[in-house]
Amino acid sequence: MDSNLVVRALSALAHDSRLAIFRALVVAGPEGMAAGEIAQRLEISPSSLSFHLKDLSHAELVKPRQEGRFVIYTANFGAMTGLIGFLTENCCAGAACTASDLPNCCGDTP
Repeated sequence: MDSNLVVRALSALAHDSRLAIFRALVVAGPEGMAAGEIAQRLEISPSSLSFHLKDLSHAELVKPRQEGRFVIYTANFGAMTGLIGFLTENCCAGAACTASDLPNCCGDTP
């Protein structure tokens, strides 16, 4: 993953509202959520939501799609996986592990 994109993604997620939006879209899965539903569920004004979605889109963490008169947003799971992979590619002293193995492979005890 390009380090400039990693910086944009981490910067986008470093805000309470954008992190909450992204997490809500991850939970929503591939079906995504309409912008109005996101605003209502997270109690964010439409103008603030638009600003935050633009930042997340610029970081390639969310994807919009038009469905009739609604814009549906989905998490970009490929970008999320790429970001996690980038952050963990050198973990465990280079030993192969997956994100789900991190607590065990890095010597941490649950």
